[in-house]
Amino acid sequence: MTVSNGPPPGRPRDGELEELRRRISELEGARHEPKHRLRALGSCLLIILASVLALLAVVAVWANSIVRDTDRYVATVAPLASDPAVQQAVTTRVTDAVLQQIDVDGLVAELSDAAKQQGVPPRIASLVGDLDGPITSGLKELVSGTVMRVVSSDAFATVWEDANRRAHDAVDKALTGSSDSVVTLKDDQVAIDVAPIVAQVKQRLVDAGLTVASKIPDVHTDFVVVEGKDVGKIKSYLRVLEIVGNWLPVIAVLIAAGGVFLASHRRRALIGAAIGVFLAMVLLGVTLTVFRAVYLDHLPAGTNEDAAGAVYDALVRFLRSSVRAVGALAVVTALGAFFVGPSRGAVLTRHFFGTGIAAGRDVAVSAGLRLGPVGRFVHRFKTWIGAAILVVAAIVLFTWSYPTMAVVLWTAVIVLAAFGIREFLDTDPVDRPAH
Repeated sequence: MTVSNGPPPGRPRDGELEELRRRISELEGARHEPKHRLRALGSCLLIILASVLALLAVVAVWANSIVRDTDRYVATVAPLASDPAVQQAVTTRVTDAVLQQIDVDGLVAELSDAAKQQGVPPRIASLVGDLDGPITSGLKELVSGTVMRVVSSDAFATVWEDANRRAHDAVDKALTGSSDSVVTLKDDQVAIDVAPIVAQVKQRLVDAGLTVASKIPDVHTDFVVVEGKDVGKIKSYLRVLEIVGNWLPVIAVLIAAGGVFLASHRRRALIGAAIGVFLAMVLLGVTLTVFRAVYLDHLPAGTNEDAAGAVYDALVRFLRSSVRAVGALAVVTALGAFFVGPSRGAVLTRHFFGTGIAAGRDVAVSAGLRLGPVGRFVHRFKTWIGAAILVVAAIVLFTWSYPTMAVVLWTAVIVLAAFGIREFLDTDPVDRPAH
């Protein structure tokens, strides 16, 4: 009797089954392809929007901190008191203001009359009347030296900081162009009244024997902090960002989370979102550098460029710090998402460190360490413990007032250490003997 090894009549062969499976797979893929494309497009658009909003969020937080946080504002402008370029600019401005209030002609006339009263020969007394130039030059040197000693002293630094602290409430008005206080915005300038410095110089001149300085009236003169034809536009933009305040970062994070959730490959989408935010920070950093050069090139003639550059650097110092911090956070997030993935490099890295930690744990156990219930607890709730570590790290970064790049990097190091400890404490439950 002959036995047939072929399929029963009416049933397809193996090759035919494989072909049917392939066609069914293609049909299912074709059916779901438009849906996947729409999800991918939506995810991409949300991630791009989140990257743009992240850039604006960094600027918004900076603008909000300058206007709302007095300590932040003072910390921003306080270093300017010790900057040599700013000191020189203030010295020039105050010296000119003081010299304008001293009547050199009247002083020369007084000297001439005094010479005549002292019996000085008429020819010599007439020569005194020709001393306008030398007296003006000597006065300028005396006043300039006195002003420089004032602005380079520790007392000036204290006065500068206190004045800016008291004036901080006017910064908001200055940004909206409605200030009538010591900080003003007029003619595309943000200026600070340095009348208290003039008063100190006046008193020092009197103490030095220049009694004519006592006749100097109260002088209100402005030291320009920011100057340029686009200041009016910039203050309007900053005003909008200041109103948005701290809500924009939350919105950016939520939109990025929506883009990652919508994607078919969420881990890849998370890496893409992190890279997008990093590129946004690079763009913002480059923009700040380029704008600095443009700002200095468009300063009015006679402006001290070194002082203007120092003021600009001081005002954007914390903004640059935020750019570096957010950029570092984006890089850390992208690396973390990559190393938890299935790529060969990620798997080898995890295996390398996992093997090392396991070897260290075995050595410790051999030396008498007993993990017991702790090890079993960590093994049972390992995933939840990892999630808790990440949540705590996120809370720390979001509640930190102004995290720097160092804060981000140290947080990442602590997170890695916490995961290492979790791996070290993770032990399989003790096998019960079979009955």
